[in-house]
Amino acid sequence: MQLALPESPLAAMPSLYVVATPLGNLHDISFRALALLKTVGTVAAEDTRHSQRLLDAFGIRTKLLALHEHNEQSAAGQLIKLLEAGEHVALITDAGTPAVSDPGARAVARVQEAGFPVVPVPGACAAIAALSASGLADGAFHFHGFLPTRSAARRAQLEAMQGIPGTLVFYEAPHRIAECLADLAQVFTEGRQIVVARELTKMFEQIARMPLAEAPAWLAADPNRSRGEFVLLVSAAPPTEGVSAEAERVLKLLLNELPIKKAARMAAEITGAPKNALYELGLALRKADEGGDGDD
Repeated sequence: MQLALPESPLAAMPSLYVVATPLGNLHDISFRALALLKTVGTVAAEDTRHSQRLLDAFGIRTKLLALHEHNEQSAAGQLIKLLEAGEHVALITDAGTPAVSDPGARAVARVQEAGFPVVPVPGACAAIAALSASGLADGAFHFHGFLPTRSAARRAQLEAMQGIPGTLVFYEAPHRIAECLADLAQVFTEGRQIVVARELTKMFEQIARMPLAEAPAWLAADPNRSRGEFVLLVSAAPPTEGVSAEAERVLKLLLNELPIKKAARMAAEITGAPKNALYELGLALRKADEGGDGDD
């Protein structure tokens, strides 16, 4: 059976369409995205000059409205007025899926609160594209986006994520990539892998996998490797003697308040990990923290 495209891509009620656009390769835009961008009354864009080039490439003449991190609240009010007037609106970002690590989430919430539908139009997403080509088979993943710009704050956040099960996914800018890789290598334990994905879908796309400890030297070996926008994927923490990273995280939290035996018992009940293994791990952790013998 042949599928037929609908005559109009628009819903019956005025709606905000969250439209994914290409990361770099224009062929990645969807037929649905093109139809909506041509049909809506207004396109809200993070950078209107950048988005104008995208629209021009496909002969789209829809008017643009600026919506970025510095005017999101006021621009959201404009979107609501357009919707109240019966107009459909599309929201796009400079590249990829809006309202994830780019502006748009507050505008989406305002439109929802005003009672109008918000319709996702899926497509390119840097995090998912990198994850699909990473070869990291951890099952789960944790998307964090951009880390803090200052090293102390960045390391503090990384420390808090050590026990998260699954692959960790970060975005990073070229002028901070060296510092970020250095902090990742210092904070996380040995045995973890990293995938550095840069310039996804563009001419100089590069996806490199290596032990995390080697990443700073790999970056420094070629100045070109510091160029472009980055997705960093760090493999899950290796299990500690039969104890998963999540069970270790829970145990560490409980050890802050409880004796080792009780913390191990409760961690076993919460996570299903072996109680004896948790107790042995608790002894080692308490000994490392206190510099003593670790007994209760």
